[in-house]
Amino acid sequence: MLWLRSSVVLLVLWCTCTRVDCVQTCGYQSCNAEKPGMINVHIVPHSHDDVGWLVTVDQYYYQSVQFILDSVLAELTLDPTKRFIVVEVAYFYRWVNELSLEQHQQVFDLVNEGRLEFISGGWSMNDEAATHYLAIIDQHKLGFEFLRDSFGSCARVKAGWQIDPFGHSRELASLFAQFGFDALIFSRLDQQDNELRQVEKRLEFVWKGSPKNIGPSSNLFTSILPYGYSPQDPMHFDVQQIYQPMNTELFADDPALNDYNVDSIVDAAINAINIQATVFATNHLLVPAGGDFNYVSAHFNFKEMDKLIKYVNARQANGSNINFLYSTPSCYVKAVNDDNATWTTKEDDFFPYADSDHSYWTGYFTSRPTVKRYIRVVNGFYQSVKKLATNLLQIGIGRDLLPLADALGAAQHHDAITGTEKQVVAFDYALRLSDGVRNGLDMVNTVYRKLMYKGTFTPPTQEFCPLLNESICDLTRETYMLQATLYNPLARLVEYMVRLPVAGSGYTVIAPDGTTEVEHQLVPGSAQTQTLVFPATLPPLGYATYFVNRQTDVPKKPAEVLDQEKPKAKSSKRSHSSTTNVIQGKYVSVTFDEAGHLAYLTNLESGVTTQLSQNFYFYPGFGQKGQSSGAYIFRPANNTPTSIPLTLWQGTRNGTLVQEAYQQFTDLVSQVVRVYREKRYVEFQWTVGPIPVSDGIGKEVITRFNIPGWGNKGVFYTDANGRELLERKINYRPTWNVTIPEPVAGNYYPITTMISIKNDKNQFTVLTDRSHGGTSLNDGDVELMLHRRLLHDDSRGVNEALNETGSDGRGLVVQGSLYVVLDTIDRSARQYRSLAQELILSPLLTFSTLDVAPADYVKNLNTTVSGLMTQLPPNVHLLSLEPFLEWGPVASPSNTIPLLIRFEHFYEVGEDEDLSKPVTFDIQNIFRAYPINDVYELNLGANIPIEEVKRLHWRTNDASGSDVTSPIRHLNGTVVTLNPMEIVTLQANIQL
Repeated sequence: MLWLRSSVVLLVLWCTCTRVDCVQTCGYQSCNAEKPGMINVHIVPHSHDDVGWLVTVDQYYYQSVQFILDSVLAELTLDPTKRFIVVEVAYFYRWVNELSLEQHQQVFDLVNEGRLEFISGGWSMNDEAATHYLAIIDQHKLGFEFLRDSFGSCARVKAGWQIDPFGHSRELASLFAQFGFDALIFSRLDQQDNELRQVEKRLEFVWKGSPKNIGPSSNLFTSILPYGYSPQDPMHFDVQQIYQPMNTELFADDPALNDYNVDSIVDAAINAINIQATVFATNHLLVPAGGDFNYVSAHFNFKEMDKLIKYVNARQANGSNINFLYSTPSCYVKAVNDDNATWTTKEDDFFPYADSDHSYWTGYFTSRPTVKRYIRVVNGFYQSVKKLATNLLQIGIGRDLLPLADALGAAQHHDAITGTEKQVVAFDYALRLSDGVRNGLDMVNTVYRKLMYKGTFTPPTQEFCPLLNESICDLTRETYMLQATLYNPLARLVEYMVRLPVAGSGYTVIAPDGTTEVEHQLVPGSAQTQTLVFPATLPPLGYATYFVNRQTDVPKKPAEVLDQEKPKAKSSKRSHSSTTNVIQGKYVSVTFDEAGHLAYLTNLESGVTTQLSQNFYFYPGFGQKGQSSGAYIFRPANNTPTSIPLTLWQGTRNGTLVQEAYQQFTDLVSQVVRVYREKRYVEFQWTVGPIPVSDGIGKEVITRFNIPGWGNKGVFYTDANGRELLERKINYRPTWNVTIPEPVAGNYYPITTMISIKNDKNQFTVLTDRSHGGTSLNDGDVELMLHRRLLHDDSRGVNEALNETGSDGRGLVVQGSLYVVLDTIDRSARQYRSLAQELILSPLLTFSTLDVAPADYVKNLNTTVSGLMTQLPPNVHLLSLEPFLEWGPVASPSNTIPLLIRFEHFYEVGEDEDLSKPVTFDIQNIFRAYPINDVYELNLGANIPIEEVKRLHWRTNDASGSDVTSPIRHLNGTVVTLNPMEIVTLQANIQL
């Protein structure tokens, strides 16, 4: 990673940019002029460069992207009227670090002149269904910071460009507005919605990103590309046409030749523009001049477009009112805004997306569930590492996290976390993440060496068990004296249940004080492995070290006889088989019938109880002639799923800390239902696979909970990227009268973290450990798709069936967990909001094997550290705490280091009687290691001081106040005020 090189080059370029001809002309003032009174067609040259899809990220770069950017650079330097936009910063970052100083100067000048413009600014063009909002923020912040450090204020992004994702999230619109964007442009929406919007000229509107909570400052002007992100014929020119069947004629413009075709091409272009003009409300049109990996030979593209512009505009002499010009999305948006028109609004989202009657793109909500889970886990790891890294207080320490940030930024791409990439590319994403994790572990060890050190012992090296979720860890099974250190990235105390695979039968677990024995339990597993369970109390934004000592069959070791005062082993408490069909803790109770089916769920704290069933099914994937079910598309061959019957009830096991029930549903599904004594949820740990396909039929496995007579009347709620909850209704779209030819697939929605149903008094919520597709098709239902294995490609470009297999060649086995909360409506938010945070930001668990007794360890090393001096209010979440990669957007004195801090009010309006209220708190003495005095508020993307964020005015037909141009200010001195769902982003300069 060569971030430093870009920064050094920037300093050189800034030094050279003192000439008169180096005045910044970027921004809206750099746009090519329109012609008044005409239909002005903004030709936007672009290349859509997937960050992995059919080949890996590296292969795309070497095969195409480097040549695209080389070629575009050469063309832009020749003609000041030409424009080009860059979207995927992951590629641009790599390319720009390979340039000579002279080429750097050329790029810098083009950015300064507004002719090379950055749109969206994220590391990748992220998916909008399976991505978590914090990962979306992070991957954009990464791109923004590189652009700011490398090119200054002219690299600020003004618009989003989500032209390829498969449906669009309202939460993303809200985030983009909070980044300071003026607009969002996208191209994929349901065919019925698209057709109606064209008829009614509603392809442009103001999208209310958070109407209930944040309000007008989250509104975003949005423009839809109704024909996709490539231009209509005959306006699509690219060298790829030479190697493919010609869909567009190239200009033969010598009148002396028999093939002269200028008139026919111009006629067709003007006709296409006149048709497009009928579906838009203004005389400004955007034509995206590009496509997938276009401009490998930019000279080809621009030469043909030059001719198109020349000959179309020449018709003006004969009365034509069409005017073509090179442009960018920002220039187009500014031209539309200058009309001061009044726009309609929208409050819901654009899910699900269908491009034909039987083609609902709702399968990718679940595709490749192991990839989705791994990305979720690594993202949580990344948050912990960033927060830990701030303890080092070293300038530039953030650069050490670039490999992990890069891997996660690529993983948010709309053909990565979606599971819509080829299998070899999925493996590559996993490898990149794994490499990033190894890099992050180096940082963890560096920080722990500082925090644990007391002046005598060298802190032990921390190790991971990457397969701990599969109960595989040789370290915990084979080590007799083990230290388990858990870092809590949440800014509140957490009671966490540790589960470790072990092989012995007698253990002691000692608290961080080195003397107090911690209650623990052994849960039987396989013949070789059982699970040691114990509670760990973790300080806010800090770590605690627990000692796990195996007591049976211990070989004599010198360290064991040195300390005669070490705690003596007590008998390890073991789970025992129960004759009852009930498992329960202090707060919840689960009852099964005699056959082992789930029967009742009771909240012992609030007294809410209900009948509850759970069953497993599969939908056979449609694979006959016509639209198949595949990586993108969910199309069941039968809308009534096939039952997977319960075939083995293994009863319950009771214990003091956790009680479990064991179910087997044929050979396809097994499940452990788990209740912890001190937890208010029920965990359903499912294992699915291998999915059999020997009958030639692909299968999509679901689980369905049902509460008889619940009365939710076809209404359910799903989260938007882990943040606000959106109301869904079966067979309904808020903005048009929908017809749904696929009654199951057309009612599936993305579940990033939770789905719930309500009746008049109570709420039933299911939280997930990864993204899924889900719905509520019948009264009292909550349905989630868990795993998919299909035998046919769905004809959306990947050209490969979604047929994942394990190392044995059989179908891939997938394990995951669902977390169920039943409570009254007014109490539920307190449960699911906190639990969702704990699932996303679970403790970072590492191990060491220092051969000393606990008392000696405590004497010589710090076993517990908290990063907070003062607790945050209970409705405030420390969303981000991290070092900037170089410097902050606000200049800081040379003896300080800037830190990036985000606080979030994580309740919605009306969710909780007390916690949904506005909150005010002083951040001056919150952090133990660095008291904060010198602090500045930034935009959400952390690249612009808040006072420099100026957004365009937009008038709406509902007088919603959408013309607010300045973001909400949250900071007064060191005092922060937050309303529901608001996030404040800060730069704090810490004295070294």
